Amino acid sequence: MQLWVTTLCENTSSGMGFAGEWGLSVLVEFGGEKVLVDTGFGDSIINNAAACGINLQDIEQVVISHGHVDHTGGLRPLLQKTRKKVYIYAHHRVWDNKVSVRSAGKGSACRYIGIPYRLEELKGLGALFSYSVEPVWLNKYMVTTGEIPQVTSFESMDKDLFLNTEEGLVPDSLCDDQALIIKTGKGLVLILGCAHRGTVNTMLRAREVTGVEKIYALIGGTHLYPAGREQLQKTMESIKNFGVEKIGVSHCTGLPAAAALLNEFPDKFFFNNAGTRVKL
Repeated sequence: MQLWVTTLCENTSSGMGFAGEWGLSVLVEFGGEKVLVDTGFGDSIINNAAACGINLQDIEQVVISHGHVDHTGGLRPLLQKTRKKVYIYAHHRVWDNKVSVRSAGKGSACRYIGIPYRLEELKGLGALFSYSVEPVWLNKYMVTTGEIPQVTSFESMDKDLFLNTEEGLVPDSLCDDQALIIKTGKGLVLILGCAHRGTVNTMLRAREVTGVEKIYALIGGTHLYPAGREQLQKTMESIKNFGVEKIGVSHCTGLPAAAALLNEFPDKFFFNNAGTRVKL
């Protein structure tokens, strides 16, 4: 069986006819099943799907990796396009009041970065939300990681991300962060949203969920742009030890980390831009 992975939204474009947009959305086609991981920031998935010759009305299942706007903003355009019931799998904490607090001059700027729509609106457009902390098998080949335990000592949460609660701002542990696992004959293929809980933690979780040791490919956001030298180095060591053969990074990886991965894995690395379509 052939596994096709098509990136419908990413920060940069792979070529003419494809729109770059900060965010991520990846379509997985395998064993007659089609699953969309995230929906990007806005409506770029509509243009880019058309440019790829992909009919979004075929989409019946969407996995939300976490509740940030750059991964959920395309939900309304997608549902308006499909005009039918679509199952959406997520952690219930995707609806947390998520904010980013970053230094700005002499003070700091607090900005809402959560899902930009009300649940009632999305339900009215056909969204059927299914929440789970545990892994969910979408079919016999694809399963979500569910909530990802933080077990490594070198992967930590982004210090700029908070939840706006009645008690004030509290650090966001991104417990809603998850990835999609595809079981193939070559090993596991992981589709990462942002890997806020850590790329290596996500790989460890994939092994735990499936009982499969071999991880064949990593595709998506690795959230290495804020990583220090130690985290980046240990992540690359882990990728090597896990025997990963394909590395297609995107979005929150950041150019310095992507360049380091390219240098370390020149025969395995590819830039995963909007419009990239690969057969694995």
